[in-house]
Amino acid sequence: MAKRENQPGADKPRIEINRSSRPPFWQSPQFNLVVYLLFVLLSFHFWGQYSEARRIEIPYSEFLQHLEKREVAEAVVTDRAITGQLTDSDPRTGRPRQFITVPLLWSPELADKLAEQGVKYTVRYDDNWLRDFFFSWILPFGILFLVWGWIARKMGPMNKGFLNIGGHAHVHPDSGPKVTFDDVAGYEEVKQELRETVEFLRDPSRIRELGARAPKGVLLVGPPGTGKTLFARAVAGEARVPFFNISGSEFIELFVGVGAARVRELFEEARGKAPCIIFIDEIDAIGRTRSAGPAMGGHDEREQTLNQLLSEMDGFDPSTGVVVMAATNRPEILDQALLRSGRFDRRVLVDKPDRIAREGILRLYAGRMKLTAGVDLDVIARRTPGFVGADLENICNEAAIHALRENRGQINMDDFEAAIDRVVAGPEAKHRALSAAEKHRVAVHESGHTLVALAVPTGEPVHRVTIIPRAIGALGFTLQLPVEEHLLSTTEEMKDQIAILLGGRMAEQLVLGSVSSGASNDLEKASDIARNMVSRLGMSEALGPVVWGRQQQLQYLSSAQVIEERNFSEATAQAIDAEVKALVEEGRERARGILTRCSAVLDALSAELEEHETLDSEQILRIAGACAQTRPKPAEGR
Repeated sequence: MAKRENQPGADKPRIEINRSSRPPFWQSPQFNLVVYLLFVLLSFHFWGQYSEARRIEIPYSEFLQHLEKREVAEAVVTDRAITGQLTDSDPRTGRPRQFITVPLLWSPELADKLAEQGVKYTVRYDDNWLRDFFFSWILPFGILFLVWGWIARKMGPMNKGFLNIGGHAHVHPDSGPKVTFDDVAGYEEVKQELRETVEFLRDPSRIRELGARAPKGVLLVGPPGTGKTLFARAVAGEARVPFFNISGSEFIELFVGVGAARVRELFEEARGKAPCIIFIDEIDAIGRTRSAGPAMGGHDEREQTLNQLLSEMDGFDPSTGVVVMAATNRPEILDQALLRSGRFDRRVLVDKPDRIAREGILRLYAGRMKLTAGVDLDVIARRTPGFVGADLENICNEAAIHALRENRGQINMDDFEAAIDRVVAGPEAKHRALSAAEKHRVAVHESGHTLVALAVPTGEPVHRVTIIPRAIGALGFTLQLPVEEHLLSTTEEMKDQIAILLGGRMAEQLVLGSVSSGASNDLEKASDIARNMVSRLGMSEALGPVVWGRQQQLQYLSSAQVIEERNFSEATAQAIDAEVKALVEEGRERARGILTRCSAVLDALSAELEEHETLDSEQILRIAGACAQTRPKPAEGR
């Protein structure tokens, strides 16, 4: 998927997001509250210090002398000190003098002596709880609160509040997004599905006049990088309505109830902006299938958030013009209640683009690049089967970087070739220099792949072969360019593929008399193809058209992780192993026959490859044209 930028006569797509201003930390309510409490407590503390400073500290013996002379008017006795006032006045102020003294030990004799002298006294336990509470609790926790709040504001958005509680999700409507369907290449079926949603948002009365309702939800399903978010923005741009964009993970927090509250706030805000679009990216973060048993701790934040989302989608009136769109690359794990009719009514597959769509995406990106006349975007599209829009954008960017590295002012076809090799196989590992013997073995190995690929009836044309080591560990590779993309594979095509994979190992054995570890990946792929033919595709005469074993796919539309479940006997397992071995042996013998027949061509091709390290299709056909099968011309269109 791609966006068009800086093209003549077209506006550059621009998404404007209203972000709330971030006030300084000292203007937050938490900071002002802590400062106020500190001011009050410090005022009490310093007032007590000032009052104590007005008292004159006298020795305990002098206090006893004043007591004998009946010069003590009143006293307050605590476990720490004796305070009070004398009968005489301070010459400076004219007020009775205040005193403080520390007794050696409180005793009943002191109480009797105070009573005999007629002193009004009070015995009090000195518990300055305010001072102790302030210095022991308020001050340490106040400092921790301020530091914690400062760290929280540095690490997260301001509007999520302290500890991410009490604030709503960081969602703002985009004001007039300008991304439209013109900025998306290919995917005509997807566009047609989404145009009906656009028509409803533009004129909701049309569907109401027919007594029907518009879909409440649209679920975009597809591998990562295919442009699901771009499609959602294009729908909003075509309809010219506000666009609320939020990730599913933003609903989930540590504290139970926060996610559900954010769902309510989101839908309430959307109703006020209707007609509009709510787009939840990666909805599988909150939409996973709910567990049958009790959740740990009695509550589960994710399930409460999902329940609130289901309730909101049921509760809002579709005539208000609020459409919920969501995207995921794992629809198989979504809760069935989320997928039922009345919630996500439509599921739109945004799959990997075909050749035509890939060429259109490349043209969008190439429109802003300086290309030479020799750049063939059709060849680049054919070289990139299975690539998504994000991959194609990365290839264009890597091609521009390669052109800059070579000090060229324009991007040529060699730059795109180098960019594709870098994305597929990694950068060149120039520091991994091969010895002469290793270089010769790799050249023979790759030449074997190339010759078998040229000679088998259904092999794709060889576009390029190289023995330059790559960073991912490959010491060389043979690149075939598909004539056209296939959605199905026949038995003959899969057998030819096994022979091509074993061609490198067989070339090493015929030319060098031994094999190496470089064919380990080839053997693994050949064995997987043969086992799928026997156990999954029913392509074995001995075992018949039966599926043996059960597979559970854990991922969808991407590199799948499969768990095998065996449901057959040991005798059947032995028969499957025998059939797999027979298919691999058949492919090896076919490769041996081709390479033996073309041994002279194999020697010439490996020598040329060892000298130049990389050969293109013209050089390969010039050397090995006699062994090549006649290839069909590329089909026009799809």
